[in-house]
Amino acid sequence: MAVAATTFAGCATAGARGAETVRFHLSKPEAIPYFRDLISQYNSSQSDVRVVLDTSSNLQAGFLRNNPPDLGLLNYNMEMARFMERGALSDLSDMPEADRILPEVQDLVDQYATYPGRTSVLPYSVMAASVIYNVEIFESLGVEVPQTWDELIAACEAFQEAGIDPFYGTFKDPWTVAQGWFDYSVGGMVDVAAFYDEMNELGTEVGPDSDVSFEKTLGEPTTRMQELAENYTNADAASRGYGDGNLAFAQGEAAMYLQGPWAFGEIAKTNPDLELGTFPLPMTDDPADLEVRVNIDLAAWIPEASRHKEAARSFLSYLFQPDVMDAYNAAQLGYGTTTDAAPVTDPRILGMKEYFDEARFYQGASKAIPLTIPTENYMQAVALGADVESTLRVMDADWARLALRQ
Repeated sequence: MAVAATTFAGCATAGARGAETVRFHLSKPEAIPYFRDLISQYNSSQSDVRVVLDTSSNLQAGFLRNNPPDLGLLNYNMEMARFMERGALSDLSDMPEADRILPEVQDLVDQYATYPGRTSVLPYSVMAASVIYNVEIFESLGVEVPQTWDELIAACEAFQEAGIDPFYGTFKDPWTVAQGWFDYSVGGMVDVAAFYDEMNELGTEVGPDSDVSFEKTLGEPTTRMQELAENYTNADAASRGYGDGNLAFAQGEAAMYLQGPWAFGEIAKTNPDLELGTFPLPMTDDPADLEVRVNIDLAAWIPEASRHKEAARSFLSYLFQPDVMDAYNAAQLGYGTTTDAAPVTDPRILGMKEYFDEARFYQGASKAIPLTIPTENYMQAVALGADVESTLRVMDADWARLALRQ
């Protein structure tokens, strides 16, 4: 109630001053302090626009009631894409900021949805994720960063011989299996975007007789995922969650960890001096197949229903200033989305730089599946020993049924 009172008081004050109020919706809790400071700086720098931070509105309800936020900066995924494909987001293609977005990054938006004649979403930050590894353990055993599947298995066996778990598994939390184990395994062998293009085109025809399906196309990488999970993880992986994994990895209990850069801060709370690096999970015997998983960490959009579009555009331009974007990415370990973005320098994520710079990346396979299909739970079951073939066959049936309903 106190927060609400403060917010409304801020709106009233802004109105009294004659400034146009822009409601700015942010979806990333850990970024709130950064953007709160930015808003304060922006509001102090001019008197025409007053930005109010909104971190709690229900977007679905706001759009349905024709009262969405004036500007959004959110993680961009399939669920958010629904607003774009229905024409609920305005066209930003005429803004100078749109011209600065890297084409290969803008393409990530289009993989989920498009609206004819519009560029409605501008990527703000990209998170790249891959294998996190303990540099000291690798160097002490003389293990090189693997670039092929055979080299990965050899490294795992070297760690086991030294009494070290190759990977730390956190299979108690289904999302960690989908985000890391499943996504990295599939992305290391399959063209994820092309696969889902074909799956969407097949729709109700996905099944045992289709040329493309979860069972046929993702069977091999999912089987290899299960091989790693069953043979090269900690014995108690089934009962360990994300928090357990961060603590154990910080204490040197495993050589590798399949998590994203968001885990670095948690690991550092226990062991701030631990030297960590990253590399793409090799799933084939050709190093040319190596790629890293990415997701659009934050992306900006302005709804068609906003009554303050020009004011919202003004603040969007402020947010997209190079120094503002670079500072955010440096703090959050993200990669820049623009042609003039500063290069990453943090040693923990430098191992992914060449792959990002060369656009050798993919969006996670688990994120392109509607939430009505419980992919995370299916992959958790596979990690714990469920039959790969029958599990993927169930996912095919789920996909076809969902396509029929839609």
